[in-house]
Amino acid sequence: MSRIGKQIIEVPQGVTVSVNSGAVALKGPKGTMAIPYHGDMEVKHDNDKISVNRPSDSRIHRSLHGTTRQLIANGVRGVSEGFSRELEIRGVGFQANMQKKYLVLQLGFSHDIYFEPPEGIEIKANRTEVTVSGINKQLVGEVAAKIRSFRKPEPYKGKGVRYKNEYVRSKQGKTVGEGG
Repeated sequence: MSRIGKQIIEVPQGVTVSVNSGAVALKGPKGTMAIPYHGDMEVKHDNDKISVNRPSDSRIHRSLHGTTRQLIANGVRGVSEGFSRELEIRGVGFQANMQKKYLVLQLGFSHDIYFEPPEGIEIKANRTEVTVSGINKQLVGEVAAKIRSFRKPEPYKGKGVRYKNEYVRSKQGKTVGEGG
């Protein structure tokens, strides 16, 4: 039995759940979303609890069991609390600001980088810190990874965009040796 799949999802106050064939519709204080699931999985909702069951122990059903449960749990948490990812910018002259709906990054290139967040994602920036938030965990992670990819932290001085509390292993660099 899947350790994740057999866990019951607790639905917090203020979140309404409706299970249709093939999708779970969630509505909460942060927004609404629909989570599709495989037709073989059995999703039950009763008394503010959601459970996911599988019809057999076949390989495909075992792999879908935990995944389906976790996607629904992430959706419930997303519409009730939301998800956020924090990034920090290190480097002389490196900074981020918001101009209307665009995130403007100055990362040492000859030009500024203008990034438009997708729908459902909110970005806050104050010079050296950027916060990406939204109700979809996957989309929040993708946007944060995209922003980080504009200038990944380099190992010699640690300059670039990194996740908050990310450890960047530093290298020593070249030394002057005795030439021959």
